[in-house]
Amino acid sequence: MQTQTPTSKIVLITGASSGIGEATARRLAADGHLVVLGARRVDRLAALVAELRVAGGTAEHQELDVTRLDSVRAFVDGAHERHGRIDVLINNAGVMPLSTLDAGRVDEWDHMIDVNLRGALHGIAAALPLMRARGAGHIVNVGSTAAYRVDPTAAVYCATKFAVRALSEGLRQENPDIRVTVVSPGYTRSELLDRGGDPEVRAAVRAASDSLAIPAAAVADAIGYAVAQPDNVDVNELVVRPTALS
Repeated sequence: MQTQTPTSKIVLITGASSGIGEATARRLAADGHLVVLGARRVDRLAALVAELRVAGGTAEHQELDVTRLDSVRAFVDGAHERHGRIDVLINNAGVMPLSTLDAGRVDEWDHMIDVNLRGALHGIAAALPLMRARGAGHIVNVGSTAAYRVDPTAAVYCATKFAVRALSEGLRQENPDIRVTVVSPGYTRSELLDRGGDPEVRAAVRAASDSLAIPAAAVADAIGYAVAQPDNVDVNELVVRPTALS
């Protein structure tokens, strides 16, 4: 097993069972950090942790539902109790069921708000007091290029990501001892388009994504860059999009 070094960090990652979360776990474990992975699909987490350990990394996992504050607190507090500190929390869990507003898919709107925004808030509520008590920490919120523009069929998704960006800036201003980063990917190969939304919209966006999307590892590299900076350097915003995307 990989030996922890003085620069190794305790990194918690939500939504770690696939996509950007999984890629980030691979990148940060390879960088020598101890990664604590959370998601609802525990079987995928267990397989990923086993793979990371075989590769020499240090990893563990716990079932996590970011829409429930008690689940997020258990995830964060458990890691804190086991390791004595939390260096980085990566709020990555997200969903993106797309449809026009007149479709009235209220349940999907609520789910996006619960996962994309409330999930990030739950992570902050659980981790921030521990980081403030220690006087150090780093919260990384995974946003989207949808936080900078609004497209038809994506109004609610964009609203949640605009909110995550605003939340990140407020968090940064209120906590000078805590580093805050929002990483905003454009089209990225992931499972975001696999669940929910209008089928015709999903097919159209999938076609665009298939031709344009960057690998999740590219976003993980951006997160790794921000995490690797010295404590006195706070990388606040990173936008990572396909070169061909306007």
